[in-house]
Amino acid sequence: MLIRKSSDIRPSEITSEANYINRRDFIRAGAIAGSSLIAPGAIGAVIPDGRLASLPNVTKSPLSTDEAPNSFEDISTYNNFYEFGLGKGDPFVQAENFKPRPWTIEVSGEAEKTGSFDFDDFMKPFDLEERIYRMRCVEAWSMVIPWVGISLADVVKHFQPTSKAQYVAFETLNDREQMPGLRGRSLDWPYREGLTIAEATNPLAILAVGIYGNAIPNQNGAPIRLVVPWKYGFKGIKSIVKIKFMSRRPKNSWNMAIPTEYGFYANVNPEVSHPRWSQARERRIGGSLFASKQDTLMFNGYGEQVAHLYKNLDLRRNF
Repeated sequence: MLIRKSSDIRPSEITSEANYINRRDFIRAGAIAGSSLIAPGAIGAVIPDGRLASLPNVTKSPLSTDEAPNSFEDISTYNNFYEFGLGKGDPFVQAENFKPRPWTIEVSGEAEKTGSFDFDDFMKPFDLEERIYRMRCVEAWSMVIPWVGISLADVVKHFQPTSKAQYVAFETLNDREQMPGLRGRSLDWPYREGLTIAEATNPLAILAVGIYGNAIPNQNGAPIRLVVPWKYGFKGIKSIVKIKFMSRRPKNSWNMAIPTEYGFYANVNPEVSHPRWSQARERRIGGSLFASKQDTLMFNGYGEQVAHLYKNLDLRRNF
C-alpha cells in the first residue's frame, strides 16, 4: 500500500538543496531562474544566490506516498519537455530564457465561469498542498516527486461545468521564440491533453506549481502543469495556457501522433506492453543504469483510489 499520512518531516528537510546549488555552477542553473512564485507580483522572482524562493502556506496532504523522493537534482535535470528539445537534459538548458510571467490561463467551453485569467487571479481561490507522488514514464523509468499544487477537483468545481461537460482539455503554450523545440516536427503543436470529468475530479489529480516546497522550475512545466499519478508521465501536460470543458473527447498529442502506441487514457498498466517494449518493470532514476528494475504496479500503485473509474472499461482496448 503506497498511500499514507504525511510525516512531520518535509522532503526539503531530507534532501539538501545545497547539493543542487553547488552543481548549478557547472550545469547552468540559470535554466531555473525564470520560475514562478504564487505570491501576487512575485512570479519570476528568485533569491539572489539563484535558489528558487519558497512557496507560502503549503500544507501537507494525507495522500502522499511513503517512498523516498528523488533529489531535486534528479527531478530538475532529467526531463521530457519536447518544446525545449528531445534529449533528457535539453529542457534544463533550453528553458533558461523561458518567461513564465506574465501568464494568462483561458478557461472556456461547457462551464458557468469562463474567461481569461491572470495567473495570480487563477490561483487565489485555492490552497497549496504538498503531494509526494510516484511518477511512471511510458519509457519505463520512474521517480518520486514532492509536488506542490492545487486540487484539480477544486478547480473544476470553481468553474462550474455544466451537465454537458464530460471532459476537460488542456493546452500548452505555443511560443516558437521561447520554445525552440516547436521549430521541429516531432509533434503537431501545441501540445494537447485531456481527462474525463471523473478523472479530473478524483482527489489525486492536481495542478502543480512547485517541487520541494519551491516554485516549479521552467523545465518541469512552469508556471503550472497537470499531475495525474496513476497515468504515464506524458499525460502531465506542462506550461498550461488553456483549459476547456468539453462534451466530446478531446484530442491528445501522442495519440494523434502514434495512435497504435498511445491511447487516450494512458493508465499505468504493467499487463499491457507498449508495442516496442514491456511495461512490466521500471528503472528508478537516481540509481545505477545497471541496477535491477522494480515491478511496475497497476495504476502506479494507486488502484485503491482510481480503479473504480474504469470498472466498465476493457483496459487492454482502452489503453
